[in-house]
Amino acid sequence: MRFLFEDYELDTDRRELQRATDVVVVAPQVFDLLEYLIRNRERVVSKDDLINAVWKGRIISDAALTTRLNAARSAIGDTGEKQHLIKTLPRKGFRFVGAVQEARRLANETVGTVERTGDTPPRLSIVVLPFTNLSGDREQDYFVDGVTESLTTDLSRIAGSFVIARNSAVSYKGRAVDVRQVGRELNVRYVLEGSVQRRGKRLRMNVQLIDANSGQHLWAERFEKSVVDLFDMQDEIVSRLANTLGAQLVEAEARRAERTPHPDAMDLYFQGRAWLMKGFRPECVTQARSFFERSLEYDPGNVEAMIGLASVDTAVGASFTTDDGPARFAAAEAMVNKALSIRPNRTSAHLARGWVQIFTNRAAQGIREFEHALALDSNRANAHAALGFAKFYMGRAAETEGHILEALRLSPRDVEAYQWTCFAGVAKLQLGSDVEAVSWLRRSTEANRNFPLAHILLAAALGLTGVLDEARTAARTGLALNSGFTIRRLLAAQQSDNSIFLAGLEHICEGLRLAGVPEG
Repeated sequence: MRFLFEDYELDTDRRELQRATDVVVVAPQVFDLLEYLIRNRERVVSKDDLINAVWKGRIISDAALTTRLNAARSAIGDTGEKQHLIKTLPRKGFRFVGAVQEARRLANETVGTVERTGDTPPRLSIVVLPFTNLSGDREQDYFVDGVTESLTTDLSRIAGSFVIARNSAVSYKGRAVDVRQVGRELNVRYVLEGSVQRRGKRLRMNVQLIDANSGQHLWAERFEKSVVDLFDMQDEIVSRLANTLGAQLVEAEARRAERTPHPDAMDLYFQGRAWLMKGFRPECVTQARSFFERSLEYDPGNVEAMIGLASVDTAVGASFTTDDGPARFAAAEAMVNKALSIRPNRTSAHLARGWVQIFTNRAAQGIREFEHALALDSNRANAHAALGFAKFYMGRAAETEGHILEALRLSPRDVEAYQWTCFAGVAKLQLGSDVEAVSWLRRSTEANRNFPLAHILLAAALGLTGVLDEARTAARTGLALNSGFTIRRLLAAQQSDNSIFLAGLEHICEGLRLAGVPEG
């Protein structure tokens, strides 16, 4: 059944929400909640009705229900203030009040089939096999199934991904399978499988990413935590896996593309992303730019390559190593605006535009872009980190650390985590907490040696704490990675006119001078 309202379509067979031609990715429980409200739109639905229908009568907190309702409203362009589609009736319940048309699927339409491309599986194609419940407790099946379904949904947010629908994957539940056979049957490149075991108040999960062609294990992870709230834990596990798997799959596709004699636009895009994930030293940025530009030569409408190229220009403009920063930011903004004109709901494009804005004295606008990105994908860890950094430019550095800690909670081993710890460090410098800044900035340089700015900021923090020999060593390391950085260029960037930011910037420059960084 398809339910049509405003410019949205809720397809219950495909379990898909669309706005015009764009798929709106929603968590499984949010989809179920929307479907139940729409099917029962002629009456007021009580809280107990929703819990029985969506959560099968399990006990959940009011906060969990409110979170899912807010997500449902956000997915269809509604808010708790407007309530023009989902209305809350105090002490009564909820009702879907929008005008709805129903349309049945034609008999010859198929659901959940794999788009086959000859004998070659689509790139970045993956199936999440039903996780195995090792607990011997049938009541844990709902948790295991919830993780599998939510992870399938979250992986579909990865740009360029092709994720097999849960209805196809569930046919393998309870069966001993050969992943290579699964790959052939579903025509996918990757298989994700896992197991969950609960003993008392401890829960352990093992996950493996496997190459479906060779059977080779590409990545594995284990989670073990005490069980407090299963729903919160499910969200945390899914978020961590999805954030990490995004980077793992890009790297796997980049390795494949390197061996391809005739790469196409997406092969080149994945190689560009892989270079950018290595760090921001000039070689990484230059190589990434080359691959993104070649990708756009093959396919001028490749949105992902547009976003990649915008990210490169933003990185160069924010490195304080050239005098053409304004031109780089202008080029980045033009490119990301073009991408958004084609894909208005692309989360990474909103993030890219937000970064340009915070580096060009528009931090409040940048915050709105990052918040929009989180409305599209609440588990997007780097959007939480970006929010924290934007507040640094508004003189609100005291709020930065909380956002960084949330990003690290959602994705503690993220490929971008070295940037986030750097953001926390520079915020501490603005606050005058120089010793804490040293700690955060050391974490950044130890996590990735290819981020010149982290070494230079560490030099400033060490200089301010009186550790001058180490400060000068850190400065030399940063300048060896990128020799163009000068204090003059840092000050000339004029990234914010906030008085607290400017005072903090002068404090940083004092440390840079103590560390021997050139004035320029």
